[in-house]
Amino acid sequence: MAAPTTQELYNLTGKLALVTGGARGLGFDMATALAEAGAEIAITSRTLENAQTSAQRISKDTDRRVKGFACDVRDEEQVEKLIKDVLDSFGHIDILVNNAGNVISTPENAAMEVRPLEQWNLTIDVNLTGVFLCSKHVVAKAMKPANNGVIINIGSAAGMVGKDRRHYRGTDMGGATIDYHAAKGGVISMTRDMAVYLTLYNIRVNCISPGGFWRGHSETFTKQYSYSVPMGRMGKDGKEMKGPVVFLASEASSYVTGINLPVDGGLTAW
Repeated sequence: MAAPTTQELYNLTGKLALVTGGARGLGFDMATALAEAGAEIAITSRTLENAQTSAQRISKDTDRRVKGFACDVRDEEQVEKLIKDVLDSFGHIDILVNNAGNVISTPENAAMEVRPLEQWNLTIDVNLTGVFLCSKHVVAKAMKPANNGVIINIGSAAGMVGKDRRHYRGTDMGGATIDYHAAKGGVISMTRDMAVYLTLYNIRVNCISPGGFWRGHSETFTKQYSYSVPMGRMGKDGKEMKGPVVFLASEASSYVTGINLPVDGGLTAW
């Protein structure tokens, strides 16, 4: 039998990808990329209307079946319901992209010595516990019974190195927080252990760690951040997360598990 072509290796036709936090930002870009590669898509947002609106947009642009679901990934009951609803709608979950996450910071509460415990708990719950809960229930109810699957966790360059707070000088941004760094470092470490354990069930687990992506940032921040990046710029929304997520979701990476792939213009390379 002839080896599959490169195009065949990247083809996701017949797969269902669940992308948490897929209604906006990099999650939307990754959901779109997976649909462009042939997958059907389930995306989540805490607000059902946002998820449905984005799902309709992806479906229209890619001619794939895409459905939106409401879920707060911090809430195990909501996660359990999400997985049941996705399985009821599509019958299987082949790819899970654990993208949902956030950090809330202001110049007044970002610094470690004044960081409120409630903000620490919120950041850990969304960015770390949410990854655990979604993975737990997708593995138990979909991937382990199928003896197959792919999980892609979204980490961050913040989980790999400390943040140079000088990037925020002269801006009104709160910026990086210690809880976000801790959560994303946890995601990267958890990815490795999940990968080793889940090889028993033919499930691959990898992580993508983006650096800074431009989303209308001020000229001051953009210049100061870009100075730290060997490529001299921020990442580009709508483009530079597409290739990595399709690679890790597809058979093109069939012998790859347990890695953390920085997508950061070289920020963590020096």
